[in-house]
Amino acid sequence: MAGKRDVESDRLAELAGEASAEAAIQAAAMAPELENALTVPPDLTAAAFFDVDNTMMMGASIFHFARGLAARKYFSSSDLAGFVWQQLKFRVGGREDPESVKASREQALSFVSGRSVAELVSLGEEIYDELMADRIWKGTQALAQMHLDAGQRVWLVTATPVELAQIIARRLGLTGALGTVSESENGIYTGRLVGDLLHGKAKAQAVRSLAAKEGLDLRRCTAYSDSSNDVPMLSVVGTAVAVNPDSQLREVSRRKGWEIRDFRTGRKAAKIGVPSVLGAGALAGAVAATMAYRRRVK
Repeated sequence: MAGKRDVESDRLAELAGEASAEAAIQAAAMAPELENALTVPPDLTAAAFFDVDNTMMMGASIFHFARGLAARKYFSSSDLAGFVWQQLKFRVGGREDPESVKASREQALSFVSGRSVAELVSLGEEIYDELMADRIWKGTQALAQMHLDAGQRVWLVTATPVELAQIIARRLGLTGALGTVSESENGIYTGRLVGDLLHGKAKAQAVRSLAAKEGLDLRRCTAYSDSSNDVPMLSVVGTAVAVNPDSQLREVSRRKGWEIRDFRTGRKAAKIGVPSVLGAGALAGAVAATMAYRRRVK
């Protein structure tokens, strides 16, 4: 009897092993289907565009970059104070005027001329970790991730130098970035801009150009910004969202029926409405001022 029970036990164990092996085979066969079921197919005609300063990041990215450069003795603390003043004038003054933009462009060129692209990119990586990573608005980052999860591409669109914008986009796992471009030859900045500062109407044109290149339907795209200077960009897409808006943009948003998300207050912003946000529907001057005020400490 004992021998018979042993044989039966061995057979049951064998059958159990076969069942487990078969289950494992079936699970392996189903794995690709399960993975595909959990993967959102890319939405090739819809995308989201995010401003950076005070929208994706607390404060101005170029100001944080300038702080990092000042700490490395690229210019003095008094120069940094001058930069802050220029930045405030640029933002508080509202819409840009041609003369100030021209002056900012010339000042910006004096900073980059003769400097290594690789040097500034390397510094940008370091300074992002030191001064920017902890200043990303979690609410705005969640909005960007929502678009990514929906299979959409997400770009930053900012007046800050494109190299810095690309670092931020890469660290956040976004598709890419549009920013102000400085010409370089053999890895050295020439002191000339490629095109204009990416600010105001230039942002709207950049978004249109990208949409044409990527085959995007702007009516199905979404744009986010904190500044009234970005009304042109917000107006070219089907869905506009004001994030941490200045008073002028808040007024425009209410008049046009644009959504508002404010992550600055103690009270929680309204719950993110996925269907609506995914609906179908001068900071560059600051850069310039910073660099113009720069005097390398000997």
